[in-house]
Amino acid sequence: MAGASSEGRILDAWQANAAAWRHAVRDQRIESRRLATDRAIVQAVLVRAPRKVIDLGCGEGWLARALAAHGIEVLGVDAVAELVDAAQAGGGGQFRLMSYADIAAGRLAARADVVVANFSLLGQSSVDGLLAAVPDLLEPGGVLLVQTLHPLLAAPDEPYRDGWRDGSWAGCGEGFGEPAPWYFRTLGGWLEAFRQAGLTLLRIDEPLHPHTGRPASVIFMAGER
Repeated sequence: MAGASSEGRILDAWQANAAAWRHAVRDQRIESRRLATDRAIVQAVLVRAPRKVIDLGCGEGWLARALAAHGIEVLGVDAVAELVDAAQAGGGGQFRLMSYADIAAGRLAARADVVVANFSLLGQSSVDGLLAAVPDLLEPGGVLLVQTLHPLLAAPDEPYRDGWRDGSWAGCGEGFGEPAPWYFRTLGGWLEAFRQAGLTLLRIDEPLHPHTGRPASVIFMAGER
């Protein structure tokens, strides 16, 4: 029951904070993104030389615009209408208002060489359902790229086990309200989630923060078995 409540609070929080998030991204207020993680996910996609990309949880569309500059066709999906509207206004791809439950139910009739989820997999059951739908979104030989907080550094004062955690907008700038909760997964938890979805982990990258020398995130690359 607590999990279901937390899942609902994720979308509520993002809808309430959509404008603040749009400003944080477009004004480059988040240091780790500015210095490391944005570039890391763009490069991870470009290495695959895709023709088409599906961006799950595309937000205000920054990644689509970055990839479109390299001639890549991007379809972005997000469950927050205000962010989808901002993405459409910014251009760089096609954008659809769609929840992870919609995608899990097979309502996204599209395929791509790369499916990417950049800091957008926050839930438990919603993410498990989404991951299970990914194989049907991949072209033959395609891959899923997931960038997320590094499990060994994300919550060092908490027990190292899968479970719900309180969220935070720390480092994102002004204008934010109640943060979204998120479901913490250990490295083993992520591998099990991929396995349950019929995916095999192919590679792990750990982009480093240039000032601290510590991982700013982790990027998983997974493909069909």
